[in-house]
Amino acid sequence: MKNEKPVVVLTRRWPESVEAELAEQYTLIRNATDEAFTADELTEALTQADAVCPTVTDGLTADVFAAAAQKGIRAKLLANFGVGYNHIDLASAQAHGLSITNTPGVLTAATAEIAMTLLLMCARRTGEGERLIRNGDWQGWHPTHMLSTQVTGKTLGIVGMGRIGSALARQAHHGFGMRIIYSSRTPLPESVALELGAEFLPLNEVLAAADFVSLHCPATPETRNLIDAQALAGMRKEAILINTARGDVVVESDLIQALKNSVIAGAGLDVYAHEPSVPDELQGMEQVVLLPHMGSGTQETRQAMGRCAMANLHAYFANRPLPNAIG
Repeated sequence: MKNEKPVVVLTRRWPESVEAELAEQYTLIRNATDEAFTADELTEALTQADAVCPTVTDGLTADVFAAAAQKGIRAKLLANFGVGYNHIDLASAQAHGLSITNTPGVLTAATAEIAMTLLLMCARRTGEGERLIRNGDWQGWHPTHMLSTQVTGKTLGIVGMGRIGSALARQAHHGFGMRIIYSSRTPLPESVALELGAEFLPLNEVLAAADFVSLHCPATPETRNLIDAQALAGMRKEAILINTARGDVVVESDLIQALKNSVIAGAGLDVYAHEPSVPDELQGMEQVVLLPHMGSGTQETRQAMGRCAMANLHAYFANRPLPNAIG
């Protein structure tokens, strides 16, 4: 019995090359349908595996842990496939003896690229332009057609200057000559701030001064509903909000009203409050660009995320310190 491979459950499918590596060292239970696990399926996974590898689609709530505890929780590790972990009730997981890890660092460049993509698409109205052509409605060029907002030289406000926020600042400052202002839990080191031309300001001052506001703060109790009606009212009427962080950082209903009433000019969203549900009102707005939570969705990044999670698995089962422990 002691020579049996540890049992690992993947709640969603991973890149084939990474799954193959996992299967060499573990008894791997894959999600054949690749659909989000239900609460019952998550409960079952916790009772049948030594480690569970969840994703953002898995609601590992206190109720799920309580239900699993009634049957007997076998799992000792949650090796999260992703950086954010607001889908995991950390207190409940730890109370039941589980360690938790995530995959920081490896998705920085990809997510910053999506934030810049959204910023450019919103400013230059490229989504509208493509729809115009695909719908057969383009009548040809003329001087005042589809005028948009230039990005070069504008002010970018970043909320949360961690790895991803800093990467976006670097792209924006060095690539588009943008002025960078930011709000974060702690200021950047002086040398980094100088390199990025970044000025640390209170959140309300960032919102008031920025042409574009990009959210990169983690989803925590402190940042939940951070961008509400009051915050949106503090932004410039010409401003555009970009969110590649987590849906619950923004009060979605307040954002819809702000867009309807021209409190702000537009929004670019890759994350939503109740994924995969996206409000019809947002879908009907031309000044909004919507993407299907694809910030880290490059082949290189998803493979790197898998190998980062796998490194946490290897460390746990070898009784070594966890490279990316949470809590």
